[in-house]
Amino acid sequence: MRLLVLGGTKNLGRHVVEAALRDDHEVTLFNRGLTNPVLFPGVRRITGDRAAPGVLAGGEWDGVIDMSGFLVRDVSLSAAVLRDRCGHYTYMSSIAVYASKTDVGMTESARLLGWPAGAPEDHFTMDLYGPSKVRNESLLTATFGDRTASVRSGFVIGPYNPDFGNWGWALAHNVPLECAARRDQPVQYIDARDLAGFLLHVTADRLPGPFNAVGPTRRMSDLAESWCSVVPDPPPVNWSPPADAFHLPHDGSNDGTFQLVNTRALTHGLQLRPDTETARDYVAWVHDGNVPPAPPH
Repeated sequence: MRLLVLGGTKNLGRHVVEAALRDDHEVTLFNRGLTNPVLFPGVRRITGDRAAPGVLAGGEWDGVIDMSGFLVRDVSLSAAVLRDRCGHYTYMSSIAVYASKTDVGMTESARLLGWPAGAPEDHFTMDLYGPSKVRNESLLTATFGDRTASVRSGFVIGPYNPDFGNWGWALAHNVPLECAARRDQPVQYIDARDLAGFLLHVTADRLPGPFNAVGPTRRMSDLAESWCSVVPDPPPVNWSPPADAFHLPHDGSNDGTFQLVNTRALTHGLQLRPDTETARDYVAWVHDGNVPPAPPH
């Protein structure tokens, strides 16, 4: 497959490119060339900005995986250029698209956030993150029809990825794990390698979306216990750290976000590895001298 990756040199995008190269796909990267520019030296690169994607007009690809689509204006411009130049367009979306944060068992057909009146399409703020993902999904569907898929995910864990990264570092250095969430807080996450594989599978097989690409719901205390089990004499868990890397409200007002139904993704090829494998591999990655990026605040 001739694959165009928008982004591809940071966090999850690195896993996508690694998986594509491992499967012998012909990869082209489109990004600004600012983040990890020495990665993937044998891969074709097109240097440019999402705000001016006209440089893509000279190519054709079987599939596109969009890892960097945030601004509605930029996604719209890319879609217009690539509409007749690719077979399938896979968009990395988010579980932040859902209007309810408390409903349990939401499927992909659950109600989505609306677009705030007067909000700019060329400026990004965190309060527009969810609405922007919804709007981008909609415009891509309008442009590509069944030739597009939106893959919705939340916490993504693994080498290069900051979510839960402090846990892997803590286990590797035998210091207490920090978690400011409730012990019974529901949480869903996915290993970055599993998500990358699913993005590639959806694109290669031209599957229409959307998909809730998340793992099963865990209680935070059970998840911490599972991670601690991968090292001998594990350190304790600090449930009252000074900083909260998870930003999950204790009043349950966001609990539904992490109890989504992932049946559609599973039936269409999503494969999930055990929590212990993710934790063990992450600790090994840190032991190999890698430093996790700081979690977002």
